[in-house]
Amino acid sequence: MSEGTLMESDRPHAPVPPADVTLIGRHTQQRTVVVEALIRAEGFVGAQALHNQLAADGSPVGLSTVYRTLTALAAADRADLVRDTNGERLFRYRPGPDHRHYLICTQCGLSHPVESGPVEVWADTVARTSGFAEVRHTVELSGVCPDCGCARTSQSNS
Repeated sequence: MSEGTLMESDRPHAPVPPADVTLIGRHTQQRTVVVEALIRAEGFVGAQALHNQLAADGSPVGLSTVYRTLTALAAADRADLVRDTNGERLFRYRPGPDHRHYLICTQCGLSHPVESGPVEVWADTVARTSGFAEVRHTVELSGVCPDCGCARTSQSNS
């Protein structure tokens, strides 16, 4: 995934719901800036790429603040978290507490939400029958999207 495809700077500025920032601790301007940037991001984005975008925009938010804020958002169910093929954690803003699962292109980073009802039922059943509490799960699906697949096919036919 290239960092250039992760941000969409043309998206309108979205105000941060104050509850999203207070969910992760004290309401600070730096946390607010990070959450706003994540809301504006297109698809999943890594902490380093988000920090680079903030720096390019003139924001003095430190990389460690970006990492801490993104990790706290994921823990508070306000960000989805996946790992790319190199193991980097990528985040995507989640406006509500219900998580989603995505199919992610390993070539361009496109993320497509997928129906995950059977996975949710299975996870709930495992939690209930095992006696475990506060069970969380991660399902990561990746592949090559149709556009990248067509590009790969046309290059191999050349």
